[in-house]
Amino acid sequence: MEDREAKSILEALLFISGEPLTIETLKDIVGIDENEAERLLRELSDEYQLRNRGLLIVEVAGGFQIVTNPACAPWIKKFLNLTIPTRLSQQSLETLAIVAYRQPVIKAEIDAIRGVDSGAALKTILERRLINIVGRKEAPGRPFIYGTTREFLRYFGLKDLSELPTLKEFQEVEGVEV
Repeated sequence: MEDREAKSILEALLFISGEPLTIETLKDIVGIDENEAERLLRELSDEYQLRNRGLLIVEVAGGFQIVTNPACAPWIKKFLNLTIPTRLSQQSLETLAIVAYRQPVIKAEIDAIRGVDSGAALKTILERRLINIVGRKEAPGRPFIYGTTREFLRYFGLKDLSELPTLKEFQEVEGVEV
C-alpha cells in the first residue's frame, strides 16, 4: 500500500472515531506494521500543522485523535453559541488530584487527605467520567477503589499518567507545601 493511500485511510478512521485510536488498532485495520503506522501518523500530523489547518492530529490518552485547532476556538464557540464550559469546582479538582496521584485510592483516604467528606466531589468526577471504580478493597465494608480514566487523560491533554507534573513541580509553581 502506498503512503498516500494509507494516510488517507488513517485520516478517515481518526475523523469518524471521535475518540483517540491506538496505533495498535489503526495498524490492524489498515494492515500495516506498527512502525509504519506511527511514522505515517506523525507525518500526517506534521502536514496538518505546517498548513495551519483548522484541524490537528494529536497524540492524547494513549492514541491519536483529530481535534480542532485551538486558534479557531473563538469562531467555533461563536458558531455553536457556547459560553465558557462548565469548569470543575475547587473541591472536585482537589479530589481529582488526589485520585490521580494516589490511585488506586478509596474514599476514606481521600477524605483523610482533604479533611472533609468528598462524596459530592467524587460523584461529580465520576459523572464526568474522569475517574471510575476500579475495584473493591479487601477491608471492612469493601469500599470502592478509584482510579483515573482515558477521559481524564483526554480532558487534560495527557498521553499517559507519566506526564502529570510531579508534586515537587507543583510546589515550585504554586509555592505550596504538599
